Amino acid sequence: MATGASPFSSISMAGDAGQKRLFAEVTSTCTGLISRVALSFENDPSLRRELIQDILLAIWLALPAFRGEASLKTFVASIAQKRSISHVTRRAREPRQVALPPDLPSAALAPDEIALRNDQRKQLVDAIQLLPIPQREAIVLCLEGFSYAEVAEVLGISINAATLRCQRAKMALKSMMERRG
Repeated sequence: MATGASPFSSISMAGDAGQKRLFAEVTSTCTGLISRVALSFENDPSLRRELIQDILLAIWLALPAFRGEASLKTFVASIAQKRSISHVTRRAREPRQVALPPDLPSAALAPDEIALRNDQRKQLVDAIQLLPIPQREAIVLCLEGFSYAEVAEVLGISINAATLRCQRAKMALKSMMERRG
C-alpha cells in the first residue's frame, strides 16, 4: 500500500449486498473510532496501518454474525479492541514516540495556542499508551463517548468493572499529566 493511501480503501468487497452495505456504513461512520483505537495501541505508522487493515478484515469477516443486538458502533469497537489487544500481545514492544496525524487548526486560534493544544494532545496520547492494557482499552472507549454500560459490553466485563477501569485510568492520566507539567 502506498504511504499516503488510506488503509480504509483497500478491503475487498466480495460478499452479499447486506454485508457490503454494512461495511460501507462502518467505513463511513467508524473510521475515526478504528483509527483512534489503533493509535492507542500502535505507535509506528506503518504497523498502525497494518493493524487497521487487520481490524477492517476482522470486521468484514464478522459482519455476517452481526444481528443488531448491539449498535454497529459497539460491534465495531469490540472487534477493534480485541484485534488491537492481540496485536499488542503478538508484538510486545517498548513504548516509542507517537507520530500524531496533523489536525486542521481553527482560524480562531493563535499559532501558540495551536502548538500548545497539539503538545497537550501528544502528551495525552503518550500517557494513554503507558496505561496497563485493561485501563487503556476502557479509557479509549470512554474518550470516544461510550457509556460505562457500552464499555462493559464491548470489553465483556461488568458495568462496575468498566466504571472502575475508566476512573483508575482517568486518575492515572491526571497524575501523569500533572507530573509532565
